[in-house]
Amino acid sequence: MKRKISLLGATGSIGQQTLAVAAEHPDIDIVSMGCHSDVAAMETAARRVQPQTVNVYRPSAYREMCERLADTNIQVTAGMDGMKAMVADDAVDMVVSGISGMIGIEPTLAALTAGKDIALANKETLVAAGDIVLATARCNGVIIYPVDSEHSAIFQCLHGRTDEEIESLILTASGGPFRCWTAKMLEHVTPEQALRHPNWSMGPKITVDSATLMNKGLEIIEAAKLFNMPEERIEVLVHPQSIIHSMVRFRDGAIMAQLGPGTMTGPIQYAIYRGVRHPLSMKRLDFAAMAKLTFETPDTKTFPALHLARTALRTGGTMPAVLNAANEIAVARFLAGRIAFPEIVATVERVMAAHRVGSAETLTDIMDAVRWVEEELGEKV
Repeated sequence: MKRKISLLGATGSIGQQTLAVAAEHPDIDIVSMGCHSDVAAMETAARRVQPQTVNVYRPSAYREMCERLADTNIQVTAGMDGMKAMVADDAVDMVVSGISGMIGIEPTLAALTAGKDIALANKETLVAAGDIVLATARCNGVIIYPVDSEHSAIFQCLHGRTDEEIESLILTASGGPFRCWTAKMLEHVTPEQALRHPNWSMGPKITVDSATLMNKGLEIIEAAKLFNMPEERIEVLVHPQSIIHSMVRFRDGAIMAQLGPGTMTGPIQYAIYRGVRHPLSMKRLDFAAMAKLTFETPDTKTFPALHLARTALRTGGTMPAVLNAANEIAVARFLAGRIAFPEIVATVERVMAAHRVGSAETLTDIMDAVRWVEEELGEKV
């Protein structure tokens, strides 16, 4: 039986690794794919995969995309409306959301409402709108399969287990490129340095988030939503080798861990096949060749993003969306050379302190909070 996939973020890291998985399995059919605006990369992928539809989020790229694919039978759409129509199409049975940023929320909700399972790599969807997204999934009888390596690891460790058996979740973090750096040293970090992750190849935004540890903070919120786990039962442990992707501690003291190399192809394939394991040409771990596996407590004084994320989760309401939106803007400012590295988290903290928390029962509530952040910082997410 063909697995008919709509792929969001096709030109990014998750998208490219999804295409690599699909290339190994003839029963995976990429029927549609979307990107933000990288029409050159999208053309290359579309000619290789031959989907029915491609979507470019930025309308200004639409005409060029049409011209590039004019000699094919591929339909080209643009903007959010085109993206939502693409993922809700009857030809699709699962959406792989590898898109970055809060623009991933609306197409995810559209897909869930249309009864599509989701392989979710977009953190912002659950951080900003987790309760709404999960309620929509339950209402439509569909499943969200986590693709983040950490949440996929927990999902795999929990296979066949009940909530009553779980004592805590343990998220592992590489520590990023500045592990063991002092606050003084971080004042002089350049975007080029922040983008040199020691273990993973990811997009610019998530790589900077890893460097500030905000990525792990967002994952705390994501894990709390996905696994219905209170914040105080979610631990973070720095594991520089990134071999153990996360762990679950059970009530009898036993710990189950999921291990693997630093690639997302395993979690992506596991999600696409809905938890059924299939062959994959992924590098195998050689335990005899490993020098050691080490673990450290996060330095939350030098890297306060973890504390901010926990505060946002405990506060609830619109605060997680505000944390996320402020971080998106601050990271973009840093990558553009407009603020120093420590100012990323300082900006988020300042915006959170100024925010009057409101209800987050509807998508309008959340988007109103995001617009407030945009007004507070004077630019768009």
